[in-house]
Amino acid sequence: MTPSLSPTTSHHVAVIGAGAAGLVAARELRREGHSVVVFERQKQVGGTWIYTDHVETDPLSVDPTRTVVHSSVYASLRTNLPRECMGYLDFPLVVRSGDPRRFPSHGEVLAYLQDFAKEFAIEEMIRFETAVESEGGNRKWRVESTETEKRVRRDEVYDAVVVCSGHYTEPRLADIPGNLKLCYLCHFKNVEEVELHRKSGT
Repeated sequence: MTPSLSPTTSHHVAVIGAGAAGLVAARELRREGHSVVVFERQKQVGGTWIYTDHVETDPLSVDPTRTVVHSSVYASLRTNLPRECMGYLDFPLVVRSGDPRRFPSHGEVLAYLQDFAKEFAIEEMIRFETAVESEGGNRKWRVESTETEKRVRRDEVYDAVVVCSGHYTEPRLADIPGNLKLCYLCHFKNVEEVELHRKSGT
C-alpha cells in the first residue's frame, strides 16, 4: 500500500511519462511545493501524441524480440473528442498549429502539450531519453533508470511515484485454443503504415 503524503511537507516525487497526464501531474505536484523529477523515454514531451512513421517489425506486436515503436498514432489520426473536452481547465486547447477543426489532428494536440510544458516551465523537471527500468518500495520508492544517449544509469529513492506511462505500447491479444490469436486492441498504426508501404512498393 502506498503511504499517504502529508499536504504540509515537501516530498521528492518521480513522475514516469511526459504525456498529457505526466505533464499536468508534474505541474500540480510542483504547485503543492514538492520536488519533482519527470522521466521521459522520448526526446520530447507529448507521449502517445508523438507521431512517427516507423512501424514495428511484427504488425501484431507479439514477438518479444521486435523493435518496439512507442507510438500508436497514425498519419491521419484525429481526436475522437472535441477540443473543448481535451484541454486542461486553465489552459484550453485553442487553435495552435493551424488546424481549426473541432476534432483536431494529432499534430495539434502535440503542439498543445508542448505549449503547456513551456508555459509552466515543466521541461526543466524532465529527464528526456531516460527509461525507467524498475520501481518499487514500501515507505520509499526506489527508481532505477537509464539515460539512453549518455548511458547514465541511476538508482534513486523517492517519497512517491506517479506512473503516467500510458497503456498503448502492448496490444491486447485474446488467446484462443487452436493456436489462433485475435487482436482486440491492435496497433492500427502498424496495419495502416504497412498497407501504405505495400501499395507504394517501398
